[in-house]
Amino acid sequence: MEARAVARWIRMSPLKVRRGADLVRGKVVDDALNILHFADIAASEPLEKVLRSAVANFLNNEEAPKVSPEDLYIKELRVDGAYMLKRFRAGAMGRAMPRRKRTCHITVVVADKEN
Repeated sequence: MEARAVARWIRMSPLKVRRGADLVRGKVVDDALNILHFADIAASEPLEKVLRSAVANFLNNEEAPKVSPEDLYIKELRVDGAYMLKRFRAGAMGRAMPRRKRTCHITVVVADKEN
């Protein structure tokens, strides 16, 4: 059995979020939550929030067997790029220099160890 959670339009660069995602991909949920809680990266907050949501989705599923959260692991953790806010900033000699403010989608799938 597995459950998933998706956080969309996170106002953070996918490259920065992937660095945090690589820390916990494939780990047991308890270990992953500890790593994210004490990691000194900005991406740990949205990653932890989505992971907690996926665990809650698993535990609230009627078809799911009665499994404790300690028996869950991260089956899939994906960070995809989303739209970019396109802005301009003053450049040299009166020119406009483009800025791309990136966003991302985070998808987490958790499953029990028996699968």
